[in-house]
Amino acid sequence: MTGHIPALSKPVIALLQPRPGGIVVDATLGAGGHARLLLEAIQPGGRLLAIDRDPAAVAGGRIQLSGFEPPATVVRGDFGDLDHIARSHGFAQVDAVLFDLGVSSMQLDDPARGFSFRGEGPLDMRMDPDNPVTAAQLANQLPERELAGLIRRLGEERWAARIAGFIVKRRPLRTTRDLAAAVEAAVPRAAWPRDIHPATRTFQALRMSVNDELGSLGNGLKSALSILTPGGRMAAISFHSLEDRTVKTFFIAESKDCVCPPQQPVCTCAHRASLRIVTRRPVLPDEEEIRANPRARSARLRVAERI
Repeated sequence: MTGHIPALSKPVIALLQPRPGGIVVDATLGAGGHARLLLEAIQPGGRLLAIDRDPAAVAGGRIQLSGFEPPATVVRGDFGDLDHIARSHGFAQVDAVLFDLGVSSMQLDDPARGFSFRGEGPLDMRMDPDNPVTAAQLANQLPERELAGLIRRLGEERWAARIAGFIVKRRPLRTTRDLAAAVEAAVPRAAWPRDIHPATRTFQALRMSVNDELGSLGNGLKSALSILTPGGRMAAISFHSLEDRTVKTFFIAESKDCVCPPQQPVCTCAHRASLRIVTRRPVLPDEEEIRANPRARSARLRVAERI
């Protein structure tokens, strides 16, 4: 757990505004960096609920967050079930909720978890090891057309059809290196991105599908809204456009009194605004943070306040 640098930690604390005695949820515990900062900010007397579906993160978090009174409540679970998890652990109303989305540094750096093309490991990518679906199953069992659609949709990959074809021809793929090599062969060398590995988007797509990340995010945002007290704030750090778009769309919809189609002459939805957008544009890491923590370069922070 040592040495971990959480992305955008200073603006997270400044914009979430945790206060002594506050009740806060970190919906994505990970290595515990944000959770510890939040816990320190709500002393004395504050309560923190930290959630992660990865048992390794939960075990490490209990150590990382020890020594506080009252102690942090660290729970294994999917933040898509945030409402149920929070209420069942005595957090029916909270002052702040944080989502730090995507894969954690701990998961990326462990080849055995199969999240990264930088090391040889099993083609796994499960955040929850009890999840029955692995990246190997998707890569080896999906029909070519369906696999191409997944890579295009969740990876926003222009070479999705060609990549899917190469994957199918090389089946069975067993390791992260097998998958990376298939993508490298599929994408013409002249078309390789200058700033990322050519397999980045394909790995992202399979990982997001395995873990149903957008489904969990949509449910998690709704759950956070249901437990936030008036004046409470929710923040989301995203690392790619699909996550950021989901958060932005949710915040905009919940900040409006009407969500009827624009062409509809009379409002029939009875929707009422429940959020005030705090960050009209996403907060980005500055150059100093990027130098200290290169993985934060693509981070985007959005914050909204419960009305």
